[in-house]
Amino acid sequence: MSRERSFWGWGWADKFPDDAGRKGLGDMAAAFLGGAPFEVRPAPSLAGVRIPAPKIAIPDALSAVASAELRERATHTYGKGFRDLARGFAGDFSAAPDFVARPRDEDEVDRVMEWCAKEQVACIPFGGGSSVVGGVEAAIGRGYRGAVSLDLGMLDRVLEVDHVSRAARIQGGVLGPALERQLGASGLTLRHFPQSFEFSSLGGWIATRAGGHFATLYTHIDDLVESVRMRTPRGVWESRRLPASGAGPSPDRLVLGSEGILGVITEAWMRVQPKPKWRAGASVLFAEYGKAVDAVRELSQSGLHPANCRLLDAREAMLNGVSQDNQNVLVLGFESADHPLDAWITRALAITASHGGACPAGPKLTSTGKRDQSDEAGSWKQAFLEAPYLFNTLVSLGFVVDTFETACTWDRFPALHAAVVKGMKDAMKRICGKGLITCRFTHVYPDGPAPYFTFLAPSTHASQLAQWSELKAAASELLVSNGATITHHHAVGRLHRPGYDKERPPLFAEALRAAKKTLDPSSILNPGVLIDP
Repeated sequence: MSRERSFWGWGWADKFPDDAGRKGLGDMAAAFLGGAPFEVRPAPSLAGVRIPAPKIAIPDALSAVASAELRERATHTYGKGFRDLARGFAGDFSAAPDFVARPRDEDEVDRVMEWCAKEQVACIPFGGGSSVVGGVEAAIGRGYRGAVSLDLGMLDRVLEVDHVSRAARIQGGVLGPALERQLGASGLTLRHFPQSFEFSSLGGWIATRAGGHFATLYTHIDDLVESVRMRTPRGVWESRRLPASGAGPSPDRLVLGSEGILGVITEAWMRVQPKPKWRAGASVLFAEYGKAVDAVRELSQSGLHPANCRLLDAREAMLNGVSQDNQNVLVLGFESADHPLDAWITRALAITASHGGACPAGPKLTSTGKRDQSDEAGSWKQAFLEAPYLFNTLVSLGFVVDTFETACTWDRFPALHAAVVKGMKDAMKRICGKGLITCRFTHVYPDGPAPYFTFLAPSTHASQLAQWSELKAAASELLVSNGATITHHHAVGRLHRPGYDKERPPLFAEALRAAKKTLDPSSILNPGVLIDP
């Protein structure tokens, strides 16, 4: 029997704890926050969801690739953000698409878009469905007869490998694990591992400018794209394969981050590399957060380019089982397919030591290609991968829990961090009575960090969505008012539109609308994302 995905939450359905397991976790969280135990409500059943009847029927021309079956519509209703999980757990699937289309090739992608344009039906590219910002939801407003979710899961192959240039031509619908398995047969890897890796697609990574494995240097999928092929309502958009070019504005730059409003990414040539053989890692402890930040800044400007450079504040480290003694923890790592890394880790630890960082266990070096899971780095990696499942459970218990990430220049970070921590503590106290906030760095650059904040507050099922909405608005305003970006790697979708509208230049918004009108004259593709239709 095949393993089944959750129809309402993140990941595999069989990883959702039973009532006893959820009660235990809820009691621990309640004790940590100093509140009363939380109500353990039964998990939703597919048969009991509230979902409207389709407003449009599947046309004969699409009958071979489309389905209005209940599970298909339910699993394509939402992404995987807090708001999505809360509505899904409550059985509210009122935003469901009318049907789901799964084209098997590019011609069928075109046929879906042609039919949608003719019938004035919104077409929502689904990717892997892991959006946390409302990027795959059919919240399309007026002017459309209905909505179709477009799932490219059938376009899931590595089509060609160029070993000489270290590049591969890959279909946009392939999910992370399948992509790596196919590349691995040639001894290669894309080495793009976002937290959503297991259930997100290459096309989705490109469309949302996803952040991946590298903490420095090659941080976004942008850095790995050689060329992109996209199907639009007006025809094929395909850029030339080149290592670099100075020939005007890059066409790929318009596709990267376009979030499905200009076309459907069906293929891309991606820069790949041999799998790492040598690894070096260390966990560095800091008593003072400010000194830890200074150490990371020097590392980011050193030219060492660590693959992992995640700084966890003391509370984040404690919650993830990395540290229990109120220490801030820097998880540091280097990887190479070409050479040993002794010199790199030695110099990095000299830098951290100069800022008061201690590495009691010393560095760990391997040449087997395998990661060492025995220290704080291993504990952090496991907690990182399990976090989305933990969110499922916390949401089901009525907590308000979410993350938001950003980026700013180093000179602005101390003020931003202080403002966000104080502002969110005040907001949680006002809205929920109490709460906690943590921070880690996910990526760092010579000119600034990408801090990632997590907040957790007590709530009830009745007030959960309203309180989350207030806290999310407070977080977004704190970022914008302190000169930080509304998102470093979670994309804009519908949720971040207010902040994005303030961040981008007004003339750029006009230029984007002009591009939309040229490529998608009927405005069928993902209306409401990035710009209004």
